[in-house]
Amino acid sequence: FFFFFSPCLRPFHVEPTNIVSVNDDMQRVTDEASAMNKRIHYYSRLTSPADRALIAPDHVLPAPDEIYVYSPLGTAFKVDNCTDGYGKNSSIVTIFMIWNTMMGTSILSIPWGIKQAGFTSGIILILVMGILTLYCCYRVVESRKMIPLIDTSNWEFPDVCKYYFGSFGQWSSLLFSMVSLVGAMVVYWVLMSNFLFNTGKFIYNFVHDINVTDIVPGTNGSNKVICPSAASGHTPQNRSVMFSSGNDTGFELFEEWWNKSQTVPFYLIALLLPLLNLKSPSFFAKFNVLGTISVVYLVFLVTVKAARLGIHVEYNWFTENDFFVPEFRILFPQLTGVLTLAFFIHNCVITLLQNNKNQENNVRDLSVAYFLVGLTYLYVGAIIFASFPSPPLSKECIEQNFLDNFPSDDIMSFVARIFLLFQMMTVYPLLGYLARVQLLRQFFGNAYPSIFHVLILNVAIVGAGVAMARFYPNIGGIIRYSGATCGLAFVFVYPSLIYVISLHRAGQLTWPALIIHIFIILLGLANLIAQFLL
Repeated sequence: FFFFFSPCLRPFHVEPTNIVSVNDDMQRVTDEASAMNKRIHYYSRLTSPADRALIAPDHVLPAPDEIYVYSPLGTAFKVDNCTDGYGKNSSIVTIFMIWNTMMGTSILSIPWGIKQAGFTSGIILILVMGILTLYCCYRVVESRKMIPLIDTSNWEFPDVCKYYFGSFGQWSSLLFSMVSLVGAMVVYWVLMSNFLFNTGKFIYNFVHDINVTDIVPGTNGSNKVICPSAASGHTPQNRSVMFSSGNDTGFELFEEWWNKSQTVPFYLIALLLPLLNLKSPSFFAKFNVLGTISVVYLVFLVTVKAARLGIHVEYNWFTENDFFVPEFRILFPQLTGVLTLAFFIHNCVITLLQNNKNQENNVRDLSVAYFLVGLTYLYVGAIIFASFPSPPLSKECIEQNFLDNFPSDDIMSFVARIFLLFQMMTVYPLLGYLARVQLLRQFFGNAYPSIFHVLILNVAIVGAGVAMARFYPNIGGIIRYSGATCGLAFVFVYPSLIYVISLHRAGQLTWPALIIHIFIILLGLANLIAQFLL
């Protein structure tokens, strides 16, 4: 969920330290702040609104705090403050920022989602969900303009929700925001445990010159693909057997203390929990470029692997055999749940577009960004599914994290895991910071009331991640549950409901518009319910 401390307010901004009480319905400010407010308002009225000659200069206004935006499974980064209320980014930069913010670890589960839905229905669903979420995102962008007689230029979507739904809109926004944040942090912990495990295993084997083979079915040759889920009925641990001579006891000891679900998730606590307690995450915001590098490298990896493995596709429209899945499957809602979070940027899209130099191109730039995101998902998902070697392996072997289909000693996969591990380790403190700011500011009026409050919250969040990595390390399941839950509010219900209410108040509501947007709300509700039935 998007959060900021202080936007580029004109003509006046009240410092947080000047707020006497945050619990009253109407905030009271100090005499000094009130006097400054009156002076600046007085000067602003001496000229017309179009004349900016007497607008308060930057050195008169308090310095704005840091502004961060994030997409739950994409990236989080610091947004530069606007200058005199004008955006400074070109359309190309705006499109890239939206693409970069949306793209992230959800791309790892797209091939699995296509397998669950069927190849043909999976491609259709990616296109349909992309168009549907784009329209709802457009409704979010336009929601401020539907409010008459109020200056909404500095409003965000939660402010719009509060305007229409009162305190319920405010608290429900917080609730679904925390669902998206905590869900993303849990997915990150599971993936970081996975990547750290495989990276450590690769390094140990390389340093000790150990040749191992995973005890899982797989293909032969230099381009090996494995099927971990076929090794046992439970989540694979990538256990290995050693064929080379050497210290067998040392290798067995390493396998015992370096376990993907039983030990590695706990090792991450020592590294990440202290970082969550830092007051400011601005240092980690400098590494958001790692997200772009990771996605570009994943596309490169997929292309190379597909070129070496070839295409293995057989169309079975409704029947299943030993190696291929039907084109249409009843499990398709699992893909829609993943896609709801994969296309989720509704929380921060207003901020990203506010920085666009050409505001008249906002809709076009948003559409182009969604097209590029959908194209990336389609390319990675379809190529991985089509090139997966069937036979000898079944398409059912495609994992929720497609990198798990490559052994730990695969060089290209090792590099991908390194990139993703470092990217997640820099984004994770940012997400924890945003969760802390939203929750603690709401209840205590301070993002850092004490180290005790912060530590309790961070221990709870980290504990949820460790528990999931230990007992339910299924990122596809976590993504689809959290995506369908937070998407119900921010993607389907609030944008549609606000649009219908605004049309009704303006006397412009028609039956087709009402039916279409009620249908969108019902789709979001059905999407959530289906996650718990399939």
